[in-house]
Amino acid sequence: MAKKLKTTTKKNTKSKVLKEPPVILVTNDDGVTAPGIKNLVQAVKDLGKVVVVAPDKPQSGMGHAITIGQPLRLHHLSTDDNVEIWSCTGTPVDCVKLAVDKVLHRKPDICLSGINHGANHSINVIYSGTMSAAMEAAIESIPSVGFSLLDFSIEADFEGARKYARIITEKMLQSKLDKHTVLNVNVPAVPASLLKGMKICRQAYAKYEEDFIDREDPHGRHYYWLTGEFVNFDKGKDTDVWALAHQYVSIVPVQFDLTNYALKSKLEKTWK
Repeated sequence: MAKKLKTTTKKNTKSKVLKEPPVILVTNDDGVTAPGIKNLVQAVKDLGKVVVVAPDKPQSGMGHAITIGQPLRLHHLSTDDNVEIWSCTGTPVDCVKLAVDKVLHRKPDICLSGINHGANHSINVIYSGTMSAAMEAAIESIPSVGFSLLDFSIEADFEGARKYARIITEKMLQSKLDKHTVLNVNVPAVPASLLKGMKICRQAYAKYEEDFIDREDPHGRHYYWLTGEFVNFDKGKDTDVWALAHQYVSIVPVQFDLTNYALKSKLEKTWK
């Protein structure tokens, strides 16, 4: 009689590896208590582990400044509902550097900066602490985005900005982005129901025509107060200024490589 063959079924011994949620670094330049950053955290807090490292006071217009002449201090404010919050005595760029080196001890999966109170379209990207924080993250090989709402009011309506901050963050987390990706996102100051959607744009050539008002303090000493008018010199319909004026959320991909490649090629041929 033939022996009955014993059959065995191999069990899958490999345990399922649970994917860890993404680490989302959040910062800004308006300060850790600003309504804008609170709205940004609210928009994305269920998309991953959120760690906030933001300035302890407003740092608007700081650009890419870093602190080198005085000590920097970090203060842990709270950890609650999957959100960890720290304040920093430095600039927005300092916040990103310290977050990576001393708070996270690793690079986050993405960095979100904002939501800024006021526009960061066109030339504002150069001066913006919001965008410099995002740019610093991109320099550190962290895909990043800066969000701004065209409303300076402390009582601004952030509903539309929250909606699109979440949409864009989800798209970035789901896409295989270059590690140096940085996006400049601006949201018109209109009710969310009036926003027409998103437009990928180029940066408009627009700037402030500045004026320094000459004043005198109570002690009779002169000082100057910067004022100015925003002027758009660019009539293109593919710019961030055009998109915002027509109630679209503008998205401008920017970069920290400032090389003018067209001029470089020209000078290589003519300057010998």
